[in-house]
Amino acid sequence: MTLAIVAPLCAVAIAWTLAYHRANGLAWSLAFAAGVAALQAFTAAPAALVTALWIAVALFAAFSVVKPLRRAAVTRPIFGLYKRILPQVSQTEQEALDAGSVWWDADLFTGRPDWEKLLAYPQAKLTAEERAFVDGPVEQLCAMLDEWDITHNRMDLPPEAWKFIREKGFLGIIIPKAYGGLGFSAYAHSEIVTKISTRSGTAAVTVMVPNSLGPAELLIHYGTDAQKNHYLPRLAKGLEIPCFALTSPEAGSDAGSIPDFGIVCKGLHEGREVTGIRLTWDKRYITLGPVATILGLAFKLFDPDRILGGEEELGITLALGPTSHKGVNIGRRHIPLNSAFMNGPTTGKDVFIPMDWVIGGTAQVGRGWRMLVECLAAGRSISLPSMSMAAGKIGSRATGAYARIRSQFKTPIGKFEGVQEPLARIGGNTYLMDATRRLTMAALDLGEKPSVISAICKYHMTERMRSILADAMDIHGGKGICMGPNNYLGRAWETVPIAITVEGANILTRSMIIFGQGAIRCHPFVLKEIESAGKNDLAAFDRALWGHMAFTVSNAARSLWLGLTGGKGISVPGPRETRRYLQLMTRFSSAFALLADASMFVIGGSLKRKEMISARLGDILSLLYMASATVKRFQDEGCQKEDLPLLTWAMHDSFFKLQVAMDGVLENFPNRFVAAMLRVLAFPKGLTLDAPRDAWAKRVAEILITPGAARDRLTEGAYAPQREDDVIGRLDIAMQAVIDADPIEAKLRRAAKEGKLPQRTLAERRAAALAQGLITAAELEQLNRTERLRREVIRVDDFDHDLSRGAAQEEAWQQETRRKAAAESL
Repeated sequence: MTLAIVAPLCAVAIAWTLAYHRANGLAWSLAFAAGVAALQAFTAAPAALVTALWIAVALFAAFSVVKPLRRAAVTRPIFGLYKRILPQVSQTEQEALDAGSVWWDADLFTGRPDWEKLLAYPQAKLTAEERAFVDGPVEQLCAMLDEWDITHNRMDLPPEAWKFIREKGFLGIIIPKAYGGLGFSAYAHSEIVTKISTRSGTAAVTVMVPNSLGPAELLIHYGTDAQKNHYLPRLAKGLEIPCFALTSPEAGSDAGSIPDFGIVCKGLHEGREVTGIRLTWDKRYITLGPVATILGLAFKLFDPDRILGGEEELGITLALGPTSHKGVNIGRRHIPLNSAFMNGPTTGKDVFIPMDWVIGGTAQVGRGWRMLVECLAAGRSISLPSMSMAAGKIGSRATGAYARIRSQFKTPIGKFEGVQEPLARIGGNTYLMDATRRLTMAALDLGEKPSVISAICKYHMTERMRSILADAMDIHGGKGICMGPNNYLGRAWETVPIAITVEGANILTRSMIIFGQGAIRCHPFVLKEIESAGKNDLAAFDRALWGHMAFTVSNAARSLWLGLTGGKGISVPGPRETRRYLQLMTRFSSAFALLADASMFVIGGSLKRKEMISARLGDILSLLYMASATVKRFQDEGCQKEDLPLLTWAMHDSFFKLQVAMDGVLENFPNRFVAAMLRVLAFPKGLTLDAPRDAWAKRVAEILITPGAARDRLTEGAYAPQREDDVIGRLDIAMQAVIDADPIEAKLRRAAKEGKLPQRTLAERRAAALAQGLITAAELEQLNRTERLRREVIRVDDFDHDLSRGAAQEEAWQQETRRKAAAESL
């Protein structure tokens, strides 16, 4: 009886161990043989059963070890079926899949990430030259910008700012030094955009677009030598303003439907007949279009007369030429949510351009979409994530200061738990976002073009920017909703939908791109299976297929065990503060790999249309990536004890959301039996992880409302001049003044409670306190200065009925307001 119980348990344990460690076919065959031998030796099993089992062992060993036999008898029929059911991939989808590279995101698909590798990646850092530029010209540019004046009065950057941007090389950040550009790293590019964004979204967009997906990036990677030598020096010096036109009224996210077209033909250019293209286009939403001097275009190219000697339909092609060219219509502008950055439509009908205006020449005809998505893999990682990071940094710094300065019921609002909760979200999200940005910039500077990671960054950082600004607006209350020179949040909040929409609308990015591309690009076997099918390579398919099966079985075993143990016991590197987080991420990496495989196998090609499930799977991958980055950041910065609340909040929030996303996949999985089995494997003990605890939220909030190293690290890179006449700089000065005045205020409150001071006006109470010797004259002066600063911080703007007050009137009004405030405090 005992043997009857022990033997099956031993068999299960051995099978589980082999699966957990991804044993090969030989190991499984030996274990199977040992089991049958033990059954034969120690039990009275019928001879027929033993014989049948030995035959099964022989067949299993033959098919798992003798690969030619397996390929012929098992793999070949599966291969034929696979090729028949493999869903069709459009040309643009295929080019998107082929573009860019995979990096740490691929490790997260393995079920057992190599944490040593992650922690060994170099930390993103500025060179001395890059640091000098950030601390010099970038600071100077920020100092000359007033976003209220830019967006309300001018609807454009001031001329001196345009001149400074062009002359100091801001339009050539990514252009190599050999062509007169700055040649800066991706991290420097991001730091520049982040700092400018904390001051002016208009200036940030003006700087970032020429350095993102546009003519310079395309020329650097694909341009002919003649094109590079002509355009890049002029772009670097600011002699040209570039724009790139992709979006059409009828084709936004679906670039394959671009209606803009070109016909290869002969035509006159500069007085001679040349081979060229007759172009017709109708584009909109083109940033810098109204002021651009050179225009990049994406269009479908056709060669009906086969002048180029190839196919008639050549595909998406890119061209670049001057906006002054005959037939180019440009100059009108859109107004994207009251933003002042230049953006507008461009059109042209039957405009002839020479063939050498095609970016890369005839060699790159028809390769335009791949060129775009490869450049987008880098640019999308930098531009909008950096602007989002600016919202986090300035949101944390400004909102924290405001919550310390603003009081209700004689208590700073930052001390109320209702305010501490959104403060914690602001701080925790900012810490995680900056970690994600830094890790991604390190990847770019290592030469990677991580297309999936760029989509993760774009979607999640812009969405968290939206969350941060919503929380900041809630905390500021009426201060946040009254527009004017003293409102430092309103314009950013107003323009959030722009970031959500451009460079791949967030709905599309989440529901179709992150997991849709990730499942193929990052999975260790799926792309190999697809490629082998395309090449009709049975041997390669055999390796990928059986490797995939072993991978899935292994992740099932690992998910169950790690779900039962919570990942405890796994050997992971790093300090005590982060080891538990790496164990949990290992657990969820295994569960994610299992869910991904089950989804692709059960749902198949329809998964592309199951966008809600695909979106949740994308959320899991994204949260694993961002949590990984957060742990690396904490270690890169020397495991600062003061930052533990930020790390703890960010990690607990990530794990809770990750658990919710997995639960959402299982709740909505179309095959309910498979869903039940997956739930047992992924969550054998149920949903056990909680959102961040209130105690940690309070500690994060305390960081934001208290001057110190942790707050400075969190908001490093924001433009925050320490000047009272600056709307942001005043906040820090006022916060410190309020903190310094707290002991004096406490003395006055005690005296008032004891009946020593009159319960009348503030000025009378302070005068009485001075007369009684309760405070000194210096302390009274300190209190008056603090009160003046506090009133200036909480003040909102008002205007003439016709909203026509000029700059001189505005300055006079501000001076009079300050005079009245000073008089009242005395």
